[in-house]
Amino acid sequence: RKQVGNSGTERRTMRLLLTSAVAIAMLSSCPSISYAYSNNLVAFSARLGRRSHNNVLPQHRFQTPIMMSASTNEVDNAAAALPERKARPEYIPGHISDPNYVRIFDTTLRDGEQSPGATLTTSEKLDIARKLAQLGVDVIEAGFPVASPDDFNAVKRIADEIGNEIYDDGYVPVICGLSRANPRDIEIAWDAIKGAARPRIHTFIATSPVHMKAKLNKTPDEVVEIAIEAVKFARSLGCEDIEFSPEDAGRSEPEFLYRILSAVIDAGATTLNIPDTTGWNMPWEFGDTIRKLRENVDGADRVVFSTHCHNDLGLATANSLAGAMGGARQLECTINGIGERAGNASLEEIAMALALKGSTQFGDEKEGNGGGQLHSAINPVHITSTSKMVAEYTGMKCQPHKAIVGANAFQHESGIHQDGMIKNKGTYEIMTPESIGLMRGESQSGAGIVLGKHSGRNAVFTRLRELGYDLEADKLDKVFTRFKEVAEKKKGGLEDDDLEALVADQAGSINELWKLTGLQISTGIAGIPTATVKMIGPDNVERYAAATGTGPVNAIYKAIDTITGVSVDIQTYTMESVSEGIQALATTRVVIAPKEGGPNASESTHAQAGVTVTRKFSGTGSDTDIMTSSTRAYISAINKLLSWKLRRQQLQTEQKDEPNGKAQSNSDNNEDSESVTTNGAREYVGYSP
Repeated sequence: RKQVGNSGTERRTMRLLLTSAVAIAMLSSCPSISYAYSNNLVAFSARLGRRSHNNVLPQHRFQTPIMMSASTNEVDNAAAALPERKARPEYIPGHISDPNYVRIFDTTLRDGEQSPGATLTTSEKLDIARKLAQLGVDVIEAGFPVASPDDFNAVKRIADEIGNEIYDDGYVPVICGLSRANPRDIEIAWDAIKGAARPRIHTFIATSPVHMKAKLNKTPDEVVEIAIEAVKFARSLGCEDIEFSPEDAGRSEPEFLYRILSAVIDAGATTLNIPDTTGWNMPWEFGDTIRKLRENVDGADRVVFSTHCHNDLGLATANSLAGAMGGARQLECTINGIGERAGNASLEEIAMALALKGSTQFGDEKEGNGGGQLHSAINPVHITSTSKMVAEYTGMKCQPHKAIVGANAFQHESGIHQDGMIKNKGTYEIMTPESIGLMRGESQSGAGIVLGKHSGRNAVFTRLRELGYDLEADKLDKVFTRFKEVAEKKKGGLEDDDLEALVADQAGSINELWKLTGLQISTGIAGIPTATVKMIGPDNVERYAAATGTGPVNAIYKAIDTITGVSVDIQTYTMESVSEGIQALATTRVVIAPKEGGPNASESTHAQAGVTVTRKFSGTGSDTDIMTSSTRAYISAINKLLSWKLRRQQLQTEQKDEPNGKAQSNSDNNEDSESVTTNGAREYVGYSP
């Protein structure tokens, strides 16, 4: 109780974790291993989101013998073999006092959001940033402020709010903003992040021959000069924490990297990030690159080396860990490994690899690697809930066999494996699901609770917590309302997958400008597909429209377009059955993009390419009726689009009203302000003429 915060949620979650730890230890037939797992879980989770004052989590020990067959020595030896979470060193730009400490730099909100269809609203970004702080990441790259007014606003709010929420032990995440190597980008990034307790500017320029020639059309000398001036300009603004990235370093000439990195250190850079932008390197190549940079770059001892690895060959996590073995002490990654193309290094994979193997497999002191006792301050019991939040908000589900957080990561179907698990969980599991915040739940423990139309709030909320969802009260209420609606139609109760689908269904209802109130479809071989849709708009007036189409879904979407006044193209439409049987719940995902030149055009600047791109918006819907599921998904995507446009217009209005407002507060301001009409509010909200 003294170790846990005063909120009811923290106390209840702590009791749940402790109970699960004790139960697993008591039920296992191999007590020494399960004791070790449980002891490690309690040690990792004792403070949940709030680290203890000195950030050293107490290693609680059960005073009662677990089982008579386990000797005290066996239990103590098993527990002693596990790594303990060590103290987080004081944050100093360009320096880490503990040579074994690895900073975790999360770029889910920047590189992760560049995944097609993964556009996040400002409120969703704030939720994820707060969850990342609870997870304990050292640096949150909040976005690319120059991309659009909405991006600028989201980064600024994260810096002002999350960047000033100081934990009991003094921990507060560094809030980072990305910028290209030009004064305008850098100034806008600084304006967005300077309100944080620990702000950082991350600036970059390409250094590979193909990028310098084909993309930048610059000579190496020009690129070096641009990099130096960018870092100096960031310093002149008052920023003392500057990260520099030579984009496509994995395909750059080593000698040129030595030259440009030495120059930016002299200019004031404090972190040097080495990106394998195209996922080209092998682990031994990338680790050797980091090692050689530390040996040949002038002033390497005055900066922290970082990695940023992409997954084009499936090696992002391996390359990141190879970089750590070569001396990198910051690893950049994303939740669920989302990001450009094939994604980035996965935070959960890196965190658990360091937790399980960091003390034994990362070199020795004579190689300058700090003695091979690497560790981070990630609190892994928040991994599952963070993963689920990102998956729901982005609409990008993890593949079932995804390491650590995939649906099958802790499932065993083979008879041989099941036999081993029954006898000793250590036969096929190197970590427990509880250690990452995933409770095995009632279905595995034999209580047999079936969630159906007669189930109450407590049963539903408890099961959601066991599944790793940490939702606020208003969101839980929305999920429960949908649960009741679906449970009335679905016999036999709802499975875990059904419940998770309902959570994803409600994730898109945060900014619900338009709500579905009625739907009727007529279709068949002989007739023309016709749909009538009723919806309530932002003014609480109910409207309806009827339309025909090539099929029932096409007719529904045309009717919705008529009511809301949007003009979009459907980029992706997918549907899958959540469970088995004729009454299975269907989940639909839709990705839309506003038509070019239409009333809802949404453009922003791509972080790496520097070109203007059309934003895409995704929506998810679930129901036992596939037409209703498709309708809910489309409305969810449209609500995200209209909310984004409305916030953008509000920002532009505020900037116009400021007598001395900065015109350069966003790269898109001039173009966008010219396109706003006198009835722009009606267009953005989506009122039909």
